[in-house]
Amino acid sequence: MRKVSAATVATIMAIALYFTLFWGYDALRVLTSPTYGLDDVWRSQFVFGIGSYFKLSPYGLMKLAAFFGAVKLAVALACAVHIADRLRSLAGGKANSDILEGGLIVVVAVSLASVGPSVWSQNAELLREQVLQLLLAALAVALCLVERNYSRRNGAPSVAALRIERLSASH
Repeated sequence: MRKVSAATVATIMAIALYFTLFWGYDALRVLTSPTYGLDDVWRSQFVFGIGSYFKLSPYGLMKLAAFFGAVKLAVALACAVHIADRLRSLAGGKANSDILEGGLIVVVAVSLASVGPSVWSQNAELLREQVLQLLLAALAVALCLVERNYSRRNGAPSVAALRIERLSASH
């Protein structure tokens, strides 16, 4: 059963690294662009789709693109924090996957919001990209749940129990 846990951790780390690198790069590209990435028609198609649905002005489209850039940066940072936490846990301790799970829930929400415009514009390639990200995030969340269940069954204390123990020891 130990090998299943190692494979689970490796898969979670690989998915977290994927979102750290790709969403981080995309967020930095959007946030450093004078037009917030709207000049790249391929990657900003979902912003135009959502903007046309809500009848946004050009200024509103720029705000929406900046919002998605900031959200992608936050997800990339959450995944990077989780990777650092996992590496720290190799020296002893337990990694907390709550931050990663929160970031992945945001990935699911952004991917679902992006799938609609992909379908409306009948763009199969953009739809494929969004569905891939959605599936990766869903797989990582499921594996985090499996890992949490596995650690509870083996009698490992939860992160909340460890925090309560530390607080009671300090007082």
